[in-house]
Order: sequence, then structure tokens, then C-alpha cells
Amino acid sequence: MIQTENVPCPCGSELAYGQCCGPLHQSKKAENAEQLMRSRYSAFVMQNTDYLRRTWHESTRPSQDDLAADPKTKWLGLEVRQHRSIDENEAEVEFVARYKINGRAHRLHETSQFVKENGQWFYLRGQIHE
Repeated sequence: MIQTENVPCPCGSELAYGQCCGPLHQSKKAENAEQLMRSRYSAFVMQNTDYLRRTWHESTRPSQDDLAADPKTKWLGLEVRQHRSIDENEAEVEFVARYKINGRAHRLHETSQFVKENGQWFYLRGQIHE
């Protein structure tokens, strides 16, 4: 877990963790789907499964056991390719996340769907691009 607010944020923004994803991990609501997606990436990096569950829409949220952090995964970077608002309560974010498992490099290219309910954004589902 990141212990200081002044370290670079794992999501790759220009801001420090304490000014970027840190407040979201504590309780601040994301302002848009891209901000939520970036904070979820940081949560994967930090193995913060509680935050991932809180921000996953209840209709598609996996069980706690299915969301267990894999300590073998080393997250390497995030590239947000596109953030598209569909309307005020729906949005999509296309991204590429790079990671290694047991020294072997991988990349996850996904377009994620987000919904806003009662003023809070949630991850709904993602379409993985091959």
C-alpha cells in the first residue's frame, strides 16, 4: 500500500497519489468515468479489492473470492485511449493496461462501460479487444 501522498500516482497522471486517486480510495466520489477507471487501475496496482468492490456495479460485481488480488501480477502502466460520454449517466473508457505475471509481459486492451447512479459512478462491464 502506498504510504505517502507525495509519490507519483499509479494511474500515470501528472498528480501525486494524494491529489489524484488517494482521495477516491478514501471516500471521495469520482467526477467522471475516466477518473473512476484510473482510480480502479490504481486499486489493482495496490491490491485494494475493497475499493474495487465498492466501485463495481452490484449487477455485475464478482464475489469477494473471485476478486482476490494476485500478488504475482506486477502492473506496469496505463494508457487511456478514449473517454466517451454517452449521456450524463453512461460513459465508456478505452484503455490499455500493461502488466507482468511471473516475468512475462501482458497487456489488457478494454473498453469499459460505466454507469452513474445516485451521483456515483460504477464500473459495469468491459469488452476486451484481442
